[in-house]
Amino acid sequence: MYAIKLELKLNNQERTLMARHSGYARFCYNFALSLYQGVKEHRGSSSKKVAAIERVFTNHVKKLPEYQWTTTLSSRVYKTTFRHFGEALSRCFKGLGKFPKFKQKKDGDSFTVDAADWNHAVLLKPQKLIKIPTLGTFRLKESIPCPCMAQTFTISRTADKWYVSFAIKAEKMPPLFHPVVETVGIDLGVSTFATLSDGNCYESPRPLKTAKTKLSKEQWRNRNKQLGNSRLGVKASNNAHKHYRRIAKIHAKIANQRRDFLQKTTTEISRKYAHICIEDLNVSGMIANHKLAAAISDCGFYEFRRELEYKSAMYGTTVELVDRWYPSSKTCSSCGHIQSMPLKKRVFECQNCGIAINRDLNAAINLARQSSMSKTSSV
Repeated sequence: MYAIKLELKLNNQERTLMARHSGYARFCYNFALSLYQGVKEHRGSSSKKVAAIERVFTNHVKKLPEYQWTTTLSSRVYKTTFRHFGEALSRCFKGLGKFPKFKQKKDGDSFTVDAADWNHAVLLKPQKLIKIPTLGTFRLKESIPCPCMAQTFTISRTADKWYVSFAIKAEKMPPLFHPVVETVGIDLGVSTFATLSDGNCYESPRPLKTAKTKLSKEQWRNRNKQLGNSRLGVKASNNAHKHYRRIAKIHAKIANQRRDFLQKTTTEISRKYAHICIEDLNVSGMIANHKLAAAISDCGFYEFRRELEYKSAMYGTTVELVDRWYPSSKTCSSCGHIQSMPLKKRVFECQNCGIAINRDLNAAINLARQSSMSKTSSV
């Protein structure tokens, strides 16, 4: 499967329609969770209980006078919502996630609609229009890249922008060869985001660090606004809602800049190298250091590794994780001598052979060499 996410170009009426369906999905999810908590002590599998809850909603709740508004919205929304609730329970019982929680409006807006089956899938043409089942046809900011068929559509909101994402039955064909086929080691750092064993470096844009000044000014200007407190029953003022929207736009821009950098960097590396070696970093443990937590989170080390791993099937690469306890920064890439290396020292000066080399480059060379050594030992 291959996923595509595009921005919708909506007018005010269409924005209201999307917001109503998002609230409908949130209402159905919370209804299913509240009813499940009341019957979870009874016998029967969770799937049967969820199916019974859906029948109760369809045959009884929707027919009540106070819930007649549900009949004006797409029926596919609540069907997919109940299915997602069942999947959340299944993941919980398998130990892959926590027990579902009630959804709140502040958590964001999103919902999913789908066609009944692949026989009723939607044919999408390469144009700036998209037909979403049971909702209608909407404009797009950019055209669909190629003709395709899609069954499930997820509509979500980030800040003040609405997006539609859908999956198509297609796979990227990996290339038959790479321009550079030798093994490359990648050392991740704060000062330089990624240093490769062949000498190439990638500098992170540090979007959060750049936007901190603007964020602090925005929050300081609105320090006296009535921001609201749900526990005390205090509603936020209209100016406070405007403030929240401005803050959301800044955070959305930060996330987009980070995502754009990571996607372009991992794609370039995957296209160029066939065998990629990266250290298995303990990112959660690194973030525990309060002095480096903000810088490490701003870089997105785990997301970098995750994208390299899933792109390996697209570009025919091999991603190897080197043991996190391997002393790549403390080992001399020339003679193999191991010595202490404080974090403040940026140049590795070997006490045995006297070589002086950049700390990150030295670590990257060791990571690439460790991969070749593991290959030799396995043979």
